[in-house]
Amino acid sequence: MLLSACSSLGDDVTAGEALGTITGGGSTTGTDDATSPAARTTQGDVNGGVSGTFAVGDEPYAVKAGAAILAQGGSAADAATAMYFALSVTYPVAAGLGGGGICLVHDSASGRTEEFDFLARDSGGGGAYAVPGNIRGFAALQGSYGVLPWQRDVSPGEGLASTGFPISRALSARLATTLDVVRLDAGLAAEFLDESGNAKPVGTVVTNTDLAQTLSAIRLGGPDAFYKGEVGARILAYSQSQGGAIGVPEFARYGVTRSAPQELQLGSQSVYLPSAQTGAGAFSGALFGTLIQAQQTQTGSGDLQAAIVVSVKHALAQFKVTNLPPDLGATGFAARDGAGQSVSCAVTMNGPFGSGHNATGTGVTLARAPSSGPAGIAAAFLTPVIATQGSSVSLVGAGAGGPNGTAAVGYALARMGQGEALIRRTDLRSTGVAPFETVNAITCQSDACVALSDPSANGLGAAGDSR
Repeated sequence: MLLSACSSLGDDVTAGEALGTITGGGSTTGTDDATSPAARTTQGDVNGGVSGTFAVGDEPYAVKAGAAILAQGGSAADAATAMYFALSVTYPVAAGLGGGGICLVHDSASGRTEEFDFLARDSGGGGAYAVPGNIRGFAALQGSYGVLPWQRDVSPGEGLASTGFPISRALSARLATTLDVVRLDAGLAAEFLDESGNAKPVGTVVTNTDLAQTLSAIRLGGPDAFYKGEVGARILAYSQSQGGAIGVPEFARYGVTRSAPQELQLGSQSVYLPSAQTGAGAFSGALFGTLIQAQQTQTGSGDLQAAIVVSVKHALAQFKVTNLPPDLGATGFAARDGAGQSVSCAVTMNGPFGSGHNATGTGVTLARAPSSGPAGIAAAFLTPVIATQGSSVSLVGAGAGGPNGTAAVGYALARMGQGEALIRRTDLRSTGVAPFETVNAITCQSDACVALSDPSANGLGAAGDSR
């Protein structure tokens, strides 16, 4: 179990130190990149009286890419795929091509909810570099639930890498605390640092031509262009030259696990979480299970804030989690389309910028192997979630980056279960430790949906309607 890998880390932030802020109201940040973070609600009669297409996440340019795909008639799976590949360019601190993650998808037409697990794995030969899963994972998701050509979903990220993108406030906030990592890699330093070795300021346009070429290969050749082509050969060669031990077979044959997620009942809502077979599912299941039990008591039902804090403490104690690094290199995002398909994803590099090593000539930053350091616990706190009420989705979102991300999702769902309306960013409540731990969600209540990004971070919630 990934959770058991955590040990005392000296000066790192303790998990308990942040618990007091998890239910506190976060201050709303200013608008980012000339785009208001406030989402537009759309009313209608699709999916049980609720319509509209939405995307939400931690990094605005990636969210815009997802919203644009929705406006072109793409499904939620298409939008999530486009957001991921854009994030690999604009937010590589948490979503590089070398990482892995978990996605949930709910298809309203069939009533089916499915999980895709593609976490970055330890190499069979050991070493500091993980076997990447993101590209296989999103290819499987898009191939099963997408309606647009694969090429269209990958191309926004490729364009951002090739022609350039302005460093957003979201990325800048993470760069400010990871300079020691960035300075040690020539590729990362060239892209994100100025001549004095300081982080380039917000708004600076940066490009990554090596990454653009890698994304071009993926766009044209699909995942095999990464895992079995020239890109993969360069990654394997780099890994071996740096003391890594990723083998050719385990890299080329990386497989995605598809399964039914675990389902819990929280009031009148059916809540879908990652499978209990994963560390993420074990932790979120323990936290949500305690929350459900607490709400059945007079004290817990009357003091939801106390109930969620107790639930977090109980889950952390159950898995012997004490201290955690402040930045686990993770992010979450979600999308909903007009047909009622909903997708929630959370991905991680197992530490900010993962291993901190860019494979020469590829633009690919390799994730840190889960067992190679304390940040390997990051996958245990990936909490993509989908909640349904009757035949309609009431929430699709994700917590990521630590236990407070998981708890913030649970708190939002519990409040909705008590009849509270979550229609503004401040209603969502921050994790209290953004931007390292965040919560992003699309909520649907009273015939309207709204996309809410973490109120203390610099993300974006956007409508993707073409009309």
